[in-house]
Amino acid sequence: MNNGVIGIFDSGLGGTSIWKEVASVLPNENTIYLADSKHAPYGKRSKEEIISLSIKNTEKLLNLNAKVIIVACNTATTNAIDVLRNSYDIPFVGIEPAIKTAALKTRTKKVGVLATQGTLSSRLFNETSDLYAKEIDVIEVVGTGLVELIESGDIDSPEMRSLLNSYITPLVQKNIDHLVLGCTHYPYLLPILNELLPQTTVVIDSGEAVAKQTKNILDKHQLITSQTTKGTHSFYTNKEITPLKNILAGVSFRHTVDYLDF
Repeated sequence: MNNGVIGIFDSGLGGTSIWKEVASVLPNENTIYLADSKHAPYGKRSKEEIISLSIKNTEKLLNLNAKVIIVACNTATTNAIDVLRNSYDIPFVGIEPAIKTAALKTRTKKVGVLATQGTLSSRLFNETSDLYAKEIDVIEVVGTGLVELIESGDIDSPEMRSLLNSYITPLVQKNIDHLVLGCTHYPYLLPILNELLPQTTVVIDSGEAVAKQTKNILDKHQLITSQTTKGTHSFYTNKEITPLKNILAGVSFRHTVDYLDF
């Protein structure tokens, strides 16, 4: 299995921000990415729906020879990863908001979290917050509509700027010094966020940490690839492929983008 692929799935395009970090840390590994854009965003769905969709994606990746699966979606991680780990004999790497990091580093004791409703209402998110942020004022904002605009390719549109400004301004007014991005789509909003936030505000996402954890798990299970050439990367979406192609434009890694019904 060490020459199997790293499987990655997300409720659409956002997890490509995780994939970029993984491909940089593990350049010789082959990857397969499933963008479940047909069902995005997961954050609006019930826990039962999220688990069912996560199982569907896992089964497809196993059929495509995945040796490890990255659940590159905060909502799917916080609602479904325990079920996946108990159901399949394969390592899973999850994504969750970096509350711990922000809580340990904040000076103002005020931390903002921008996430989907599905993540903020999950048991795992609340347990993490209770464990690490008891003495911290955690200000949660549901990023309603952001995923849909990113999925449609409207990242730098006036509508996106207006919507994001309406979410960020109250956080700035409350003197947060860290903003945790609780959705893998949101790193694509960093250029706008950097305009809206004070220079002293630190934005935290999970990409680099997930890539390092994936490498550690592959090492632990002796699953590091034996190939010495650069990996190949296959991307599949079950919706229109143009937005996925556009978000990957300019990446230096060899990759293909295709439609797949899953």
